[in-house]
Amino acid sequence: MRLYDTRTRVVRPLQLQREGHVGIYVCGPTVQARPHVGHLRSAVALDVLHRWLLASGLEVTFVRNVTDVDDKIINDAQANGEPWWALSTRMTRAFTQAYDSVHVLPPTVEPRVTGHIPQIIALIELLVANGTAYASEGDVYLSVRSVPTYGEISNQNPDALRQGAADASLKRDPLDFALWKSAKPDEPSWPSPWGPGRPGWHIECSAMAVEYLGTTFDLHGGGLDLVFPHHENENAQSTAAGHGFARHWLHHGLITAAGGEKMSKSLGNSVLVTDALEATPPAVLRYALGTSHYRSTVEWSDTVLSESAAAYARIETFVRNATEAVAGVEPGESKVSWEEFAAAMDDDLNVSSALATIHNGVRAGNALLAAGELPALAATLAEVRRMLAVLCLDPVTDWPTSGSSELTPVVDALVQLAVEARADARERKDWTQADALRDRLAAAGITLEDTAGGVRWRLT
Repeated sequence: MRLYDTRTRVVRPLQLQREGHVGIYVCGPTVQARPHVGHLRSAVALDVLHRWLLASGLEVTFVRNVTDVDDKIINDAQANGEPWWALSTRMTRAFTQAYDSVHVLPPTVEPRVTGHIPQIIALIELLVANGTAYASEGDVYLSVRSVPTYGEISNQNPDALRQGAADASLKRDPLDFALWKSAKPDEPSWPSPWGPGRPGWHIECSAMAVEYLGTTFDLHGGGLDLVFPHHENENAQSTAAGHGFARHWLHHGLITAAGGEKMSKSLGNSVLVTDALEATPPAVLRYALGTSHYRSTVEWSDTVLSESAAAYARIETFVRNATEAVAGVEPGESKVSWEEFAAAMDDDLNVSSALATIHNGVRAGNALLAAGELPALAATLAEVRRMLAVLCLDPVTDWPTSGSSELTPVVDALVQLAVEARADARERKDWTQADALRDRLAAAGITLEDTAGGVRWRLT
């Protein structure tokens, strides 16, 4: 399998430390507010990777953290008049529900920052002891100049960079960033060798990754918005501690609002997952989020959703009709190639090409269904469903009660009425009426096929 590596900026083989096993650390959410579709874009893109590794026969340890204490969480909780831990607990549940709504596989472990304070303090102590970090009036900072490779993840020159928000007067260098923040009034804190305080944002992931995957592991993933400063700083502090840390860095593209603006709570342009699900079936939402290349940017729009709904409906209709037709039929030779699908997935998770193979299989399968070539249809259906399972889009096993919407049974009944009316017209030899009914269905995107087993219909 070959994946784009952010550090080296090339597509290269994913080289595993231990044969047959992949260790992955993914930066999960800061549970400040309810999840929007941008959060699901991240979860689904990485879920496709997770599922493909499993389908390839590998054992996967998938670690996805939760940042449950943070400046934003504290500030929002204070504005709401509730304890910070109540807000973070409530929002953690909301994220879990959002992931479950589109069938994102649960991680092997989902560590929280507040559950790993001892490990974080131990890592900071190591950095202070080896001289790459220093204490300053209760804060602790990493000395960026002590890490010669700083800038290699984001491909930036340290001299051109400036770090954010900590009090610059406490730093030896403006580039240095906080590992530990001294306690402020009315904020959560934990005891430490430098006084009461709480972790900085970046140190948490280095500590939790090492806790569950070891000092060197296979792959670190996250959104492009995390490359700098978060992942650059993670890599720096881990390198300073003598850890090999991540051997491969993978970053996915983002969801944008209309006009290409990043979708975020702070910009007020986010589409909440709960709102998206009110308008869109979960299977269609999964399709819209997971069928673009993971490194691409997706501009969220009604057009994206309508095109996804139509594409998924074509798949769903084929699987339903073909499953009915081949019951008890011994499979013959498939007209779609698993090897072609697998080659696309192994080539930097090229989901677009893999999906093209699926749709080619659907078209070939529909032709076999119309021709009554059932053994070949049975084999083609099995291969298409095998591919759909990797993307979690199989209408039979992944989304058995979904479909185009809750109106699917109604649509089925209405189409059946039209089919019966056309049959009556043909029986009366009213060819004009029969053709008119067929044409009206075709205009609505429904193709009728007259077969030896009766009339079948499919979405086109």
